[in-house]
This record gives sequence, structure tokens and C-alpha cells, in this order.
Amino acid sequence: MYILMIIGAIVMMLAMLLMMVASTISTKSIIDREKSTPFECGFDPFYSARIPFSLKFFLIAVIFLIFDVEIAIILPSIVTLSVSPPDEWMVTFTVIIILLLAGLYYEWKQGALEWSN
Repeated sequence: MYILMIIGAIVMMLAMLLMMVASTISTKSIIDREKSTPFECGFDPFYSARIPFSLKFFLIAVIFLIFDVEIAIILPSIVTLSVSPPDEWMVTFTVIIILLLAGLYYEWKQGALEWSN
């Protein structure tokens, strides 16, 4: 039992040491005004590089990430189907699918899936 606590403490100290070294190395000593401009080719920009981003693309990206996470949850759990009781597996994934469908319905009703108004 004590050996696990000692190993855990060593791992925590090592992680903290690595984080401190990484934060020390990554700090910039000199901030150059020219390097922080959007263009470094020597010409003045014709228009602003920071144009507003369409919220529709952001919402579609969020919906994609939600369903991507769903696939990441469901696919590995198929391996556990042979080990776990079928009733528990069915209830778990029924709840997951219902939550995803409820979120999709909410997005649909909010108009996030409509490209033109």
C-alpha cells in the first residue's frame, strides 16, 4: 500500500517538475511588434485579417463533435458486449441515444440546422 503512495507522489512531483520546466522554456523574452501583425511580407494589409466568423459553421462543428464523441463512446463498448449483461448494455446505450436525439431535436428546433432563414 505504501509503495503505491510513494510511486504516486514521485509521479506527481515529476509531472509538476515537467510542467514548470515547460512553462519556463515556453515564455517569450522579447515580444516583437512586427511579428504580431497579421502579415509579415512587408506590405500593408488591404483589409482586416480578423473578419467575423459565421456562427452557422461553428454550430455545425459543435454538432459534428457531439456525434464524433458519441462514436468514440459507442464503438469501444461493443467489445464489452460479450462481457457485460445485455440488459445493462441495452439500458446504457438507450439512454445515450435518447440524450443524443434530444440534443439533435433541440438543435433542430433552435434552427441550428437551417442554412437559410
